[in-house]
Amino acid sequence: MVTDADLVLAQRLADAAGAAIRPHFRALAAVETKADASPVTVADRAAEAAIRAMLARERPHDGVIGEEYGDDRPDAARVWVIDPIDGTRSFIAGRPIFGTLIALLDDGVPVLGVIDQCIGGDRWLGAAGRPTTLNGAPARARSRPLAAAHVATSSPHYFDPASHAAFDRVRAAAADTMYGGDCYNYGLLASGHVDLVVESGLKLYDWAALVPVVTGAGGVMTAWDGTPLRRGSDGRVVAAGDARLLAEAVALLAG
Repeated sequence: MVTDADLVLAQRLADAAGAAIRPHFRALAAVETKADASPVTVADRAAEAAIRAMLARERPHDGVIGEEYGDDRPDAARVWVIDPIDGTRSFIAGRPIFGTLIALLDDGVPVLGVIDQCIGGDRWLGAAGRPTTLNGAPARARSRPLAAAHVATSSPHYFDPASHAAFDRVRAAAADTMYGGDCYNYGLLASGHVDLVVESGLKLYDWAALVPVVTGAGGVMTAWDGTPLRRGSDGRVVAAGDARLLAEAVALLAG
């Protein structure tokens, strides 16, 4: 169950991350390349460190899984999952479409999620059993068939050949396709501007916060086979404005 205290804490965590990130935006900070060939900056590390410090003080018994600093108590019943900057390449390029992702898992299931864009000031907050909000106002996904849908994905380069072929079947059936955006695409879906997002190769910290945001806005988000997302899912995710659109996409992804 998500409490009011959880929601308040999640937003304070996002505030702390944003305060750590903003001084480095468009500041030409040095970029390092991690072992998986993805980039990382001082802003990524500072934001995650700020979140972890607050959790250590206020939720010392909860687990933490983060992109930059690994796992603490990952087997706890309640685990916070952090991606301090989802879309680091956009951050490096000065494009304000990256976001901080903060999720809370309860027994492996995402029950709370924040997508925070600290430059533009957009914050989506979703929690199980509660409506998703954007900056405190209700957010609502829209309902469209695939033939009229706007589909988004972060990059075609993130698909392996088989997954790329599956995505192409969806892309060809949709009205329009947009590339780039990372987590921001899911916020836009929750607000009724994007209809479908299809991704492959995501880690837990890439998608956990997105599920409560999308579902609380009336959308649906699952694995490619239509099963619910939970810790251990394979990283192929699809989010849609409604269940009918999701079913169309899942059928095409399956071939």
